[in-house]
Amino acid sequence: MQLPLGNGLPSLWEAASLQTLLLFSAVLLILASYVQRRRQRPNFPPGPFRLPILGSIFQIDTKNGHIIIQEFVRKYGNIFSMEILSTPMMTVTGLPLIKEVLVNQGQVFIDRPHFPLLSYAFKSAGLLMSNGQEWKDQRRFTLMTLRNFGLGKKTLELRIQEEATYLVEAIREEKGQPFDPHFQINNAVSNIICSVTFGNRFEYHDSQFRELLKSLDQASVLQASWACQFFNICPWIMKFLPGAHKKLRREWKKLESFVAHVIKQHKEDQNSEEAQDFIDAYLKELSKVMERAQKHAGNISSRFNEANLVACTLDLFFAGTETTSTTLRWALLYMALYPEIQGKIQAEIDRVIGQSRQPTMADRENMPYTNAAVHEVQRMGNIIPVNAPRVATVDTTVAGYHVPKGTMMLTNLTALHRDPKEWATPETFNPEHFLENGQFKKRESFLPFSAGKRVCLGEQLARTELFIFFTCLLQRFTFQAPADTQLSPDFRTGLTLSPVPYKICALPRETQPKLGL
Repeated sequence: MQLPLGNGLPSLWEAASLQTLLLFSAVLLILASYVQRRRQRPNFPPGPFRLPILGSIFQIDTKNGHIIIQEFVRKYGNIFSMEILSTPMMTVTGLPLIKEVLVNQGQVFIDRPHFPLLSYAFKSAGLLMSNGQEWKDQRRFTLMTLRNFGLGKKTLELRIQEEATYLVEAIREEKGQPFDPHFQINNAVSNIICSVTFGNRFEYHDSQFRELLKSLDQASVLQASWACQFFNICPWIMKFLPGAHKKLRREWKKLESFVAHVIKQHKEDQNSEEAQDFIDAYLKELSKVMERAQKHAGNISSRFNEANLVACTLDLFFAGTETTSTTLRWALLYMALYPEIQGKIQAEIDRVIGQSRQPTMADRENMPYTNAAVHEVQRMGNIIPVNAPRVATVDTTVAGYHVPKGTMMLTNLTALHRDPKEWATPETFNPEHFLENGQFKKRESFLPFSAGKRVCLGEQLARTELFIFFTCLLQRFTFQAPADTQLSPDFRTGLTLSPVPYKICALPRETQPKLGL
C-alpha cells in the first residue's frame, strides 16, 4: 500500500543515516553553487569541462601546464576559460589579444592574483607580487635607485665584463672535462645583482653562498610540485601535512634570513652620507619616512618599511639571478646541440672582436648573427611560458567576452613564440628568425620580458648580461657534449622552464694571453 506523500517524506528522513543526509546535502549545495555561477557568468569564453566547486583542477598538469594550454587553444580558440575552485581564469593567445590585455587594458589587468602559497611561504609585498600604490611606490623607487647605481650606464657594463672574466676562469678550471655549468653561471649572474643590491660579489668557491643559490633553485622548482599547487586549493588542510610546501617554506626562510643579516650589517656599518647600494638607499629612505612621521606625531603612513625592504631585496636577488642564469644555461645547451651555429657565432666574434679584448655592448650592432642567436635562445628557451598572471581589477570585456572583476588572466607567450605564421621553423633553434638580409631584425611577436606597465624591470640589465656573458664564453670556449652522451632539450618545470641538469665540456679555443679588463 502506498503511503501518502506527506507521511512518506518524514519516514524516509528518519530512516536515512547521518552519512547519507550529509552526502545528499553536499550534492545539493554543489549543484546549487554550480547553477548560481553559471547564471552569474553570462557570455563567458568556452573552455574545458569544470566540476562544481573543484572546477577544471583535474585537467591541469603542473609539470606540463603550458603544453596542456596549447591543446586547449586548438580546441577552444584564442581565448578560453577555466575555473579553479571558485576562481575564474582566462587565457589569451595571439599578439592582438596579448596587447589588448597587457597594453590597451594594462590598467585593468595591472594587479597580481593572490595565492595562499604566497602568504604561507613568501609575502605579497615587494616588487613581484604586490599591488596598488604599494607596488607603484616600490617599483618607482627601485627603478630610480638601480639607475643611480649604473643601470643603463657604462659602469654596470664594466662590472659585467669583470664578472665575465671570473666566469671564464672558473670554467677554465674544469680543464675541458664534463661539468654541470649551473652554479658557475648562477654565481656569475647573481654577482651582478648582488653588487648593486648588497654592495659586494661572492667567490665561486664560497660554500655558504653556493648553498644559498641551491636554496634559490629549490624554491623555484618546488613551486611546480603537486603539494605546492594543492596548497593553493586546500591551504587549511595542507598546513598540517608534510610535503614540498613545507620544504619550500624552509628554503625561502633561509633566503630571508640571509637578506635580514645583510640588512643588519648595513645598519651597523652605515656611516656614509652617500648610499653605496640598494639596501643603503632604502635604509636612507626609511630614515626620511621616520623623520616625517616624528614631525607629524606619527600620522604619516608609509609603504616604505623593513618588511618591504626584505621583500624587494629578495625579489631583486631572485629575479636578477634565476631568469638570466636559466637563459644562459639554455644558451650553452643549444650551442652544444647545434655546433654549426656555434661555429658561425665564433667566426663573427673572431672577425669583429678577436681575442685581444672583451666584448662590449657597442659591438652588438656589428654582430647581427650573435645578437640573433641570443634572441633565439630566449624564444626557444621559453622560460616563462604563460607570463606572470594578472587579475582583472574591474569588470571588463575582452574579444567580446565578459571578464568579471577578480578573473585571473594568463597571456600565452608559448604560442606567441612558436606561432608557425610568425616563425619559419618554430620548433627548431634557428637564429635566422631574427635576421633579414644579414641584418638583425626586431620582431613584434617576441615578448620574453612581457609588455605594458608591469614589463620586466630588469630588462635592460638582462639584455646586457646575456650578450656580454654569452659572447665572452663563446670567445674563449667551444661547448660540446661529453663523449658517448646525448644531450637533450628537455625542460624542468618551476617558476621558470629550465633545462634538465646536464653536463657539458668547455674546450679552450686559444692559448693566447688572458683578457685584460
